[in-house]
Amino acid sequence: MTIPPPHRLRLDGAALVANWLWLKNQGGSAACGAAVKADGYGLGAREVVARLAAAGCRDFFTATWAEAEALMPLPEGARLSVLHGVRAEDMAAARTLDARPVLNSIEQLMRWRDANGGACDVMIDTGINRLGLPPADWAALEGLEIDTLMSHLACADEDSARNAAQHKAFVEVAGRVPHRRLSLANSAGICLGADYAFDLTRPGLALYGGVPRDEALGHIRQVAFPEAQILQRRIAPAGESVGYNGIWTAECDTEIAILNIGYGDGILRGFSNRGTASTEGRTLPFIGRVSMDLIAIDITAAPELGEGDWVTIDYALPEASAASGIAQYELLTSLGRRFERYWVD
Repeated sequence: MTIPPPHRLRLDGAALVANWLWLKNQGGSAACGAAVKADGYGLGAREVVARLAAAGCRDFFTATWAEAEALMPLPEGARLSVLHGVRAEDMAAARTLDARPVLNSIEQLMRWRDANGGACDVMIDTGINRLGLPPADWAALEGLEIDTLMSHLACADEDSARNAAQHKAFVEVAGRVPHRRLSLANSAGICLGADYAFDLTRPGLALYGGVPRDEALGHIRQVAFPEAQILQRRIAPAGESVGYNGIWTAECDTEIAILNIGYGDGILRGFSNRGTASTEGRTLPFIGRVSMDLIAIDITAAPELGEGDWVTIDYALPEASAASGIAQYELLTSLGRRFERYWVD
């Protein structure tokens, strides 16, 4: 028996593709890939890959080999890189799956070389001090069959001198290491200009509706639209509070609806008294504390709503981030597995 959940996630496939095409255009002659780690930033990696591959995307990136395995078989012509490289536990998968490791350390490099692993990608740490080989270790790469030499910007979402410094360090290493392609820019890096695009860009956040820098405002479209069903309609009498800790009190008798959704689904507590839902263009403010499975909204603007009706949670990422204080990345990847996900193309 299949029981439909009381909350669903509407996903706009046309917006996803439009975002990729805009990002591709910003990169000039560079190929434009797609980061699909964390299950496509929470939206469903298989569906994302299928839609972007049909639009012309050929390069995809996961974090782990388990994520890579879940995407097999890849669409015809697609290539997949695994950003976290190869642990000893990953070697069987790395030797059999249709994907390349992104080698990040001397240990990973030796493990891959000892196994005669073949083509790989390599991450150079030019200043983020996270994953990657230090530039001084470039000589250790001799003899590797490097498809894509890459690095990752630490401050691309800011106008920081570190961006130019990392660019310079990357170019210096690239001049010493044989490779087929170079890749530096994520979503925010693409917005820094064509000098950062090199041969391949790796957008993530902006594909899914996030706006990493002001240059993308007005160009990136919302992709994910959480929707929730009304569980109960009631009146909050004047002077009464709603929800845990009584952080909202009715100034007058107020028509409210209780939504069957909460922070257990990824609509986090930062939206308490700040978030909004909507129906047919009318705004319905969140009132009181967001709890694990329930949110109260003021339906004064939509008195016709009742039990069983659906509303949309306002979740345009820049605005939702500003309202809640939660980063756009976290808003996406927090969306829970209880949602029924459905695509509209």
